[in-house]
Amino acid sequence: MAKLVGNAIFGQSGGPTSVINASAAGVITEALKQDCIKNVYGAAHGIKGILEEKFYDMGMEDPKELELLKTTPSSALGSVRYKLADPDVDDTDYKRLLEVFKKYDIRYFFYNGGNDSMDTCNKVSKYLQKAGYECRVIGVPKTIDNDLAETDHCPGYGSAARYVAISTMEVYLDARVYDTPMVCVLEVMGRNAGWLTAATALASYKGAGPDLIYLPEITFDMDKFVRDVKEVYDKNGGKVIVAVSEGIKDKNGRYISEYGSDLAKEKDAFGHSQLGGAAQVLASVLKKELKCKTRAIEFSLLQRCAAHCASKTDVEESFMAGQMAVRYAVDGYSDYMVAYEREPGKEYRCKFKLVELSKVANAEKKVPREWITEDGTGLKQEFIDYALPLIQGESAPPMEDGLPRFARLKKVPVKK
Repeated sequence: MAKLVGNAIFGQSGGPTSVINASAAGVITEALKQDCIKNVYGAAHGIKGILEEKFYDMGMEDPKELELLKTTPSSALGSVRYKLADPDVDDTDYKRLLEVFKKYDIRYFFYNGGNDSMDTCNKVSKYLQKAGYECRVIGVPKTIDNDLAETDHCPGYGSAARYVAISTMEVYLDARVYDTPMVCVLEVMGRNAGWLTAATALASYKGAGPDLIYLPEITFDMDKFVRDVKEVYDKNGGKVIVAVSEGIKDKNGRYISEYGSDLAKEKDAFGHSQLGGAAQVLASVLKKELKCKTRAIEFSLLQRCAAHCASKTDVEESFMAGQMAVRYAVDGYSDYMVAYEREPGKEYRCKFKLVELSKVANAEKKVPREWITEDGTGLKQEFIDYALPLIQGESAPPMEDGLPRFARLKKVPVKK
């Protein structure tokens, strides 16, 4: 197949991770090596930057700074939560995208994100095909939620899981220093899939984790929850640690966070509720029921930006996912997402594959029910075996004066 000659553009979307920039480094450095790619652009705030013609010339960046992206958290180019309409209903944005692509001779489009981002990628790809404009579109996966379909795991999950597991072990030790009762409720990110909260079980695997774990895969029952905690409380002399996903719901589909706040009533552009506060609600309930000191701890943004605690495995795989996206596109593939496939055997090995964007867009992969204990309060060995390889190895930014040296991009605007 003859190589397609033109420019490439890369964008980041959705919630940041500690390794999304590693994928960016993979895409950018690999694209800059390709003879068929004349210029490499970085979109400011994802798809919105393309619509507004706000992007940067990545060829103007210092190679050393691009290398530092591998250990720099957050989204270096800026992220966005912007939902493209159904083109059959409103094709305004799509016409604008096509106009920009033609104006800047963009023939390669790489989009880095999670479920909603893959939906955006899929819509853009299908529209460009329908318009007869040749452009190779490849999705680069990302999400600490680990809920993208058709891939063994997701870039960002291993590092976030490592942070959650280590932090849980540290909280475990801290919460047990006094000779008085103490109940801690840890709140971990996870809207509909509990992969990240499940990572607290890795701490339990080392003997310093939660007594009870509640995932959104299991309907939450407040009465059962109180009984569960009371049982552990009596057994452990008043020491209890509970981990919950921010998205746990009751049998009526109501978020537990809604019990004590209005946060979940606020929606983003994709109709998602703004979550947070489940731990505080549960800690308040337990304080009333047990009449002891309770503490609610939200890991919040820390779990997705902790580059100092990143998994080396995650960083390396994320970088390679970006590289592979470019190589696949140059080889003629389009309308796919790069995915991970775990090879069989006791020793962990991972290879790359392509999956159709239409199979990934808006689909969710949840923790298998058979990996959750029968009573719904913990994880089985199958999860430990799955997650342990993903958190291996230490990765951290280089230090200057005892503080991390993150990438400093010049972000030279592209003008035409």
